[in-house]
Amino acid sequence: MECMTRKLKETYEKWGLDMNLNKTKYLCIGETHSNLKLDKKSETESCQEYKYLRVIFDTSGTDDKEIRSRVIKARKCIACLNGILWSEDIRKERKLNIYNALIKRQFIVWFRNMETV
Repeated sequence: MECMTRKLKETYEKWGLDMNLNKTKYLCIGETHSNLKLDKKSETESCQEYKYLRVIFDTSGTDDKEIRSRVIKARKCIACLNGILWSEDIRKERKLNIYNALIKRQFIVWFRNMETV
């Protein structure tokens, strides 16, 4: 891992790019976590989890945490909408407009994102 990271850093330098090693971290799945030593003065820290493209990755290598996170977000949305959708004070046409504007559009965006992941 150290060798690959060192080669990546060297390639970036050839292209004229800099790696900010103070912000750079890596995630190690299924092994012990230790800092990567690239040379005598630079070191890269390990992390326990990170979020990339709205997906949570962690050291376990499973998607349990991501699934749990999505279920919690869905429950929060449902809790917010229940007051509106079950209200007897709001007409059916208005509820349908709310559904089409908020819920249906969000599901379409979510499904498109799932196709690209």
